[in-house]
Amino acid sequence: MKAGWQTKTLGEVCQIKPPKSEARDRLAADGLVSFLPMENMGIGEKFVRATQAKPLSAVVGSYTYFADGDVLLAKITPCFENGKLGIAEGLTNGIGFGSSEYIVFRPNKTLSKEWLYYYLSRETFRVEGAARMSGAVGHKRVSKEFIESYPIPVPPLPEQQRIVDILDEAFDGIATAKANAAKNLQNARALFESHLQSVFTQRGEGWVEKRLGDVAESMSTGPFGTMLHKSDYVSDGIPLVNPMNIVESKIVPSSKMMVNEETRDRLSSYVLKTRDIVIGRRGELGRCALVTEREAGWLCGTGSFFVRLKNLMDGKFFVAFFGSEQFKARLEANSVGTTMSSLNHGILNELLIPVPPIKVQRVIMERVNKLLSETQRLESLYQQKLTALDALKKSLLHQAFNGQL
Repeated sequence: MKAGWQTKTLGEVCQIKPPKSEARDRLAADGLVSFLPMENMGIGEKFVRATQAKPLSAVVGSYTYFADGDVLLAKITPCFENGKLGIAEGLTNGIGFGSSEYIVFRPNKTLSKEWLYYYLSRETFRVEGAARMSGAVGHKRVSKEFIESYPIPVPPLPEQQRIVDILDEAFDGIATAKANAAKNLQNARALFESHLQSVFTQRGEGWVEKRLGDVAESMSTGPFGTMLHKSDYVSDGIPLVNPMNIVESKIVPSSKMMVNEETRDRLSSYVLKTRDIVIGRRGELGRCALVTEREAGWLCGTGSFFVRLKNLMDGKFFVAFFGSEQFKARLEANSVGTTMSSLNHGILNELLIPVPPIKVQRVIMERVNKLLSETQRLESLYQQKLTALDALKKSLLHQAFNGQL
């Protein structure tokens, strides 16, 4: 501990859960106050944005009270682990109410609210709190005892402010750098998608449109639920391919969705072969992937179709077109279902697919794959930068509260 610093508990340096009587004493029942539901609480935002206003009488009974300068922390999973936290500022009449799942801290004169905010924003605090949660699954909360007894370093106020100023400046710079990296990542993806759209719209000689049913040798759904039961699943076996297993035009197996060889043999008509196309038939439309030698022998899941193409259609070309944003919009327009978009055999059969000569398809895919490789390289660089910026934030917070700034 740095000279001149003390260690206190949060309960010693904060009033936790200030009384609602303060609001009643300050404001008439019909006076307006800010209202902050949990969904409006930000993540990684220093100050809360309470844009709603309600009469005091409408919220004072069952909601959590706070005032300008208080620090709010979500105590329930997953909001706590996600870092829902902020300083109340600019509230209507200086008063706010919100979710009963907030913990409200009011620092005493020895503690800066900004110092407290940054301390509570540390990943270490969230990890320790999550490990000490109690309650039913889905409704776990950090306990009052954990919060009140949690230690916090308390340097002199001028030292707190000096370090807060450093963190403010550094975090503003990091936020700008992250926004730029995220924008560059988005632009790289948009450039690739724009190229795909131009390929499929600027058609040349020999291009024709055909129904998917005319370019498919066969088209089948996976086994229905009556043919495959939860009791058939094993932890180590042959993967099923459901929509959730189709990620960015690749098939990603899940250990929770596997069957043994006996079940696969019983459902042999649904076994995938090399060059099959697997298509998700519900949820996020446009998910499809080409079955490679690795996935040959796996089983089509109940939520997917598998299509065997005739020789006039290249599988990679089909996957690129089917998964394009342009075609996803068409799928949505033709889908059925009110709560979840779904495809059926009839819809797929009638979908129009551009079919250039097979040699042209392969030349197009050579160009597309080169651009895809470059896009993925750029995405990797931007993602590495985002990861490094997150690590820098973590490092700065560690240094700040260990007296190293």
